[in-house]
Amino acid sequence: MSRATEGTNRRMLRARDTMDRDYARPLDVPALARVAHVSPAHFARTFRATFGETPHRYLQRRRVERAMYLLRESDRSVTDIAFEVGFGSPGTFSRTFRAIVGSSPRGYRKEAVAAAVPTCFTMAWTRPA
Repeated sequence: MSRATEGTNRRMLRARDTMDRDYARPLDVPALARVAHVSPAHFARTFRATFGETPHRYLQRRRVERAMYLLRESDRSVTDIAFEVGFGSPGTFSRTFRAIVGSSPRGYRKEAVAAAVPTCFTMAWTRPA
């Protein structure tokens, strides 16, 4: 791997780590591009080439993964969970959740059972495609 490729990968990982850590904050491509020290257009192209999905879709999936955990482990309302994980409206949350998971948040909560296994296994088993 060349030095240039290695540097690019590190910048993309830095931006992805920011999304993983601050998923509930409003993050947009220009802000993430600043973290990676590249232009917004270059960031969007390079992120997709590196990770196989757009930055927006990655952030949505990360938020839905956290919402899945909260739906399984808490009795909080779907609306509260939607706002906590960073969605601006319950409708957008429900539509995105259904597109990624394949069922509505309420339907997922009914079907999901909190398992007494380590979290790392639960995350691997329930990770949306």
